[in-house]
Amino acid sequence: MTDLFLFGTLRCVPLLEAVLGRALGADDLRAAQFPGHRAAPVNGADFPALVPDAGAAAQGLLVTVSDEDLARLDYYEGGYDYVLTPCTVVLDGQEVPAQVYVPGKPLQTGPGIWDLDDWIARRGDLTVLAAQDILRQYGRMPVAQIRALRNPLMARAWSRVLARQSDPHSLRRSALADHVTVTDRGTGHDGFFRLKEFDVSFRRFDGRETDPVHREIFIGYDAALVLPYDPRTDRLLLVEQLRMGVMGRGDPHPWVLEPVAGMVDAGESPEVCAHREAMEESGIAMTRLEKIGGVYASPGYATDYFHCFLGLCDLPEEGNWLGGLETETEDIRTHVISFNRAMDLLETGEINVAPLAMMVLWLARHRDRLRASA
Repeated sequence: MTDLFLFGTLRCVPLLEAVLGRALGADDLRAAQFPGHRAAPVNGADFPALVPDAGAAAQGLLVTVSDEDLARLDYYEGGYDYVLTPCTVVLDGQEVPAQVYVPGKPLQTGPGIWDLDDWIARRGDLTVLAAQDILRQYGRMPVAQIRALRNPLMARAWSRVLARQSDPHSLRRSALADHVTVTDRGTGHDGFFRLKEFDVSFRRFDGRETDPVHREIFIGYDAALVLPYDPRTDRLLLVEQLRMGVMGRGDPHPWVLEPVAGMVDAGESPEVCAHREAMEESGIAMTRLEKIGGVYASPGYATDYFHCFLGLCDLPEEGNWLGGLETETEDIRTHVISFNRAMDLLETGEINVAPLAMMVLWLARHRDRLRASA
């Protein structure tokens, strides 16, 4: 057994329980201090690091863990490049030996003391969900691979947090907890995307319960989509790029026209993502966003959810240029075209991406209002 001093995010009990894979009682968590140190906020991050401070004492929890607990903790902390080192902490006024996780390489920290309560309010649920995904790979995926997937796993968890902001249900059924029963089989591919296998039964509209059936879903991400539009000139901007799904279907024309789009990062609002992606892909700043709506891309088998916006902006004359991030191997060509040209492309079927078709039709409905106020 090992006494472990926790000073950062693992003081959040639901997170610690998710990592350990078991419930904890009040007697398992003992308040302790690490004299001569403080938990300082890490610049540009949402977790702390211990730094020497002669007049301080880092507050934390002392937890006694088994070898299996420690292996699970090493796996989780290794994903953040933290390693275990000996320390001496104070428990009930007595010095006791313990172990503590510290960064594997130096981190830049700021002044003051990291605020656990603030972190729980902003990132607690997100991090617990991500930890469940990470620990599902324990014994299956190397730590180095988990470290490389950390940001995508956090973004997938953030999608589940955003999903709690439910869309209206004035016509459709309002589900209750006992309407659907899911049993995860724990199998299927898991990487940047996840293929989840499970058994599901649900209450039919006639009130009867179905037998369990085997299903698979593709777990992706929330994305922000923005259609840049200049109401003064009645022009809009489309992006063109090679799409793997189109190519994989065998379509001889895998370069498609789309709105600006990108994955919503963990903790990021869809609106902030829309502004960021518009600048990254087109180089055009949006002056204002109009919400078009939130839609599932393919609800029969995929979790992908699109937050769609019209981006009001000043567009240059009709033409095209190249954009995208080199670091993401993006090769994007932009097209500035008239609204009428966009409607022609919709009629001929050259616009064959459903979100773009929906967004252009939304613009057709609201175009007169937008132009009148330009």
